Amino acid sequence: MKNLQKNIKYKFKNIKILKQCLTHRSYNKNHNEKLEFLGDSILNFIITKIIYKKFSYKKEGYMTRIRSNLVNKKNLFKKAKKLKLNKYLLLGLCEIKMKGQYKKSILANTLEAILGGIYLDSKNINIVENTIKYIFLYKKNFKTKNTKDSKTILQEYLQKYKIPLPKYYIYNKLGKDHEKTFIVHCKINNKITKGKAKNKKIAEQIAAKKALIKLGI
Repeated sequence: MKNLQKNIKYKFKNIKILKQCLTHRSYNKNHNEKLEFLGDSILNFIITKIIYKKFSYKKEGYMTRIRSNLVNKKNLFKKAKKLKLNKYLLLGLCEIKMKGQYKKSILANTLEAILGGIYLDSKNINIVENTIKYIFLYKKNFKTKNTKDSKTILQEYLQKYKIPLPKYYIYNKLGKDHEKTFIVHCKINNKITKGKAKNKKIAEQIAAKKALIKLGI
């Protein structure tokens, strides 16, 4: 576990806490679910505090999207994988047979448990904050690119200025059944923009993006 502690930049005083952090409930009763609950709450609080301090001039929705990008299970799994947590998990035999050490949910939950364990071991929220900054915010520029798709941005803009919402409909289908191309129209009042793609939803996004460009957004 020395390598793991080196990776997370924290050395446990009580190694039993770290062991519990890494213990899945399939292994024994002294598992990490309560620590995961604690770590999840701490992570959300710390990330929220950092974002609020940095973006206090922004609207709540903007800050919520940044936080969601940082603390969602997909990002937790990505960070857990980078820390190579799969090497240190304690799993029951059945879970090992089902490749539990590579499951997204198990790895993400274990990382949250480690954050909860660091708080219990250090009894210092500032130390946990430093660990979170290192794992989640190292060289982070807080870009919100791709946090909203074109259809959502267009809808919110139209709602804001009380303009009728767009209507999307399939104008045409090209090609054979197994390789169709969809031509979708986005109609706002009497103005129409077109989107063309192999997927209906993607075609709608393209049409919405063109509408945004026409609106100068």
